[in-house]
Amino acid sequence: MFFNLLAAPAAEGGNQWLQLLPTVGIILVLVVGFYFLMIRPQRKREKEETEMRSSLSVGDEITTTGGIVGKILVVDDDTVVIGTSVDCTKLRIVKGSIARVDKKIGEPAKTEEKK
Repeated sequence: MFFNLLAAPAAEGGNQWLQLLPTVGIILVLVVGFYFLMIRPQRKREKEETEMRSSLSVGDEITTTGGIVGKILVVDDDTVVIGTSVDCTKLRIVKGSIARVDKKIGEPAKTEEKK
């Protein structure tokens, strides 16, 4: 449809271009909608994860994406060493595999209320 309009001679007038405006408008609305519904929230989530991983410190309790829970013993540029049990089994993991920080140093433990 669009290519036919481009090929149409200009002598016919601008009436065909006016018929194209609703189609272009719908496409623009869809693109803007996709941006605000999909791209923007993803970038916000990535930014929060980057900030969380850069603020890791020794003593924080974390959970990895694989479900391993441990306490940070050493923080390097790209990796951390965590202790995972009472025997202090040490694991070296990549910062990108940390899903969340369960407890920061100096922060009270999270307690769940039963209703």
